Amino acid sequence: MTKAAIILSETIENRIIFLRGQKVILSFHLAEMYGVEPRALIQAVQRNRGRFPPDFMIQLSADEWGSLRSHFVSLEIGRGKYPKYLPYAFTEQGVAMLSSVLNSPRAVQVNIEIAG
Repeated sequence: MTKAAIILSETIENRIIFLRGQKVILSFHLAEMYGVEPRALIQAVQRNRGRFPPDFMIQLSADEWGSLRSHFVSLEIGRGKYPKYLPYAFTEQGVAMLSSVLNSPRAVQVNIEIAG
């Protein structure tokens, strides 16, 4: 395993959260891992909405986001660091589909690391 793959694996493990009984990764964290703007990631999802059924992706409620945001803000500081709209959370199947929608070498590598 390369050093980049080890770092990616550690990053993925730190970004997985448990939400509504499922392991998920938030959209803005995935955008960071894929090297795209969060807005671009969500636009790709919206253009391919039929590929993302409810068990692949969920949008956080205001209460869920408020609770998570207070946790993340205490860890990471920065103006404009987090979305002003409610983020999405992707299950493992959603991440795999997202990798095919983004269709880049980095997206494929992230998907391999998450599935591994």
